[in-house]
Amino acid sequence: MFPKPDPLKAHSRVYDLKLRLDWGEPALTIIDVRERQLFLQARILGAVSMPMAVLVDSAQASLEPERDLYVYAETDEEAAEAVARLQSAGFQNVSLLRGGVAAWKAVGFPIESSGNRAA
Repeated sequence: MFPKPDPLKAHSRVYDLKLRLDWGEPALTIIDVRERQLFLQARILGAVSMPMAVLVDSAQASLEPERDLYVYAETDEEAAEAVARLQSAGFQNVSLLRGGVAAWKAVGFPIESSGNRAA
């Protein structure tokens, strides 16, 4: 049995997201704002690609404003910019996933790549 996850925070650790995924809470979206080439090389399992240049338009077209969003980028600074853009566009529940895909990989959580479904 997994413990019940904490509510969404402004900054999340990879462990927070993994706990929520293991708990089976599907009402969240993981957004990778890196360029498409980096997304295809390696991404957090289940993440969707919304590069910074089209982030707000893509999110508004496909996500509800109250949905829980976990955002990561190449750096936490870039992720913070993406979070700010989403919040300015009306998204209420946005969390910066600290360390992004590098932190996710470092602790051995599953990743996807264009040629590999779950490493």
